[in-house]
Amino acid sequence: MPAVPKKKVALKVNGLEQVHEVEPRLLLVDFLRDIVGLTGTHVGCDTSICGACTVMLDGSAVKSCTLLAVQANGAELLTIEGWLTARDFIRFRKLSGRCHGLQCGFCTPGTDTRRVPIAPAKSQPTEKEIRHSLDGNLCRCTGYQHIVDAVRYGGQADGK
Repeated sequence: MPAVPKKKVALKVNGLEQVHEVEPRLLLVDFLRDIVGLTGTHVGCDTSICGACTVMLDGSAVKSCTLLAVQANGAELLTIEGWLTARDFIRFRKLSGRCHGLQCGFCTPGTDTRRVPIAPAKSQPTEKEIRHSLDGNLCRCTGYQHIVDAVRYGGQADGK
């Protein structure tokens, strides 16, 4: 069987340029995990149902298990590792513990990636806005209410 010719992919991931030769069939989630070495983006279901692989692609939340790396060529990606350095994110993580918004942690990168964009833009998101933001992400541990509470609590100016 002949070798599959590789394609050049150039992306900006968490502000850093990443240029690699990859097989055209490589999924974006595998590119991030296996090529770039960012393992915070999880592979949960391989069917795009769970949302554990959610990343921000040019400012929009996407499930990276549904895209090929070559389809993201030229894009800017923000993964959970990129959020980890944001002061608001670190504050949110600490406050999330108070609401039991973190359980096993498997869904957390996907839910946090969807959650983070609403907090800086709107300091007091409504429960409906939070639930809409988290739509498409499955959590098997918390039943979502704890995650919603954590976002509401974390979105308050004083964290109370």
